[in-house]
Amino acid sequence: MKVLLINGSPHPKGCTARALKEVETTLHEQGIETSWVSVGNKDVRGCISCFNCRQQGKCVFNDLVNETAPLFAEADGIVVGTPVYYAHANGGLIAFLDRLFFSCQCDKLMKVGAAVVSSRRAGSTSAFDEINKYFTISGMPVVSSTYWNEVHGHTQEDVEKDLEGLQTMRNLGRNMAFLIKSIALGKQQMGLPEKEIGTFTSFADGL
Repeated sequence: MKVLLINGSPHPKGCTARALKEVETTLHEQGIETSWVSVGNKDVRGCISCFNCRQQGKCVFNDLVNETAPLFAEADGIVVGTPVYYAHANGGLIAFLDRLFFSCQCDKLMKVGAAVVSSRRAGSTSAFDEINKYFTISGMPVVSSTYWNEVHGHTQEDVEKDLEGLQTMRNLGRNMAFLIKSIALGKQQMGLPEKEIGTFTSFADGL
């Protein structure tokens, strides 16, 4: 069982990475493997709606998105971490997620997803909501904890002092491991839920 950790911060050893590391340590304790992708310090452009991925099976821009797609496809869960800028997630991370979720044709149904946010003071819950929407549109159960999945501080040393935040990360890791294992067991015994596709409401009649 595997979880993909995505660091949306430009700082590989910053506050967001510290939060993700706490989740990773707990996942390892629960027997879950992990892999990392760093996005915040990469040059990632947004989607241009060319739909090339529908014909070619990958994004037309051959960059970190296409490198990450196989990791996403084989993962049982994904944790997306972001710093908070102006009450939203890192812009490069959002461009990355737009393209990854749209271009990766793997079945995302019942993969589990979790958002982790890091802020100095405020704006975290709107960024948290922003990330979670990628999961809820994809049939992915969202992993919760004992508080919103966030840590606070301006430096990694500050995060070390946020004992409640680190506790929240550990509980998140335990809940994620439990959910992944439970879904695997349910899949063996009952299979995945039926998924209807193909109906799109566009109100072409103007109503």
